[in-house]
Amino acid sequence: MTTATLEVRSTRAAESARINLRTSPEAKALIERAAALMGTTVSGFMLQNAYEAARRVVNDNDTLVLSQQAFEAFITACKNPSEPNEALRALMARR
Repeated sequence: MTTATLEVRSTRAAESARINLRTSPEAKALIERAAALMGTTVSGFMLQNAYEAARRVVNDNDTLVLSQQAFEAFITACKNPSEPNEALRALMARR
């Protein structure tokens, strides 16, 4: 297996974090070819694509999609909260 190294740059140029990964020679060759076709380095190509994929995954996990009916029920529950029942009191007492 081939080892590839990817540097992730922070907002300050002097700081960087390193990500190491292992890949097959075939995958490495394909990534190198794609980077060359894009006119960038392997690190730049991998960072850009990994970053975009990571943003999509995080966004998908951080976004809650509700139907109009579910949204209206949520708003109603927020505006008119129920009194805590015994199960909720017991749960909060464990904190």
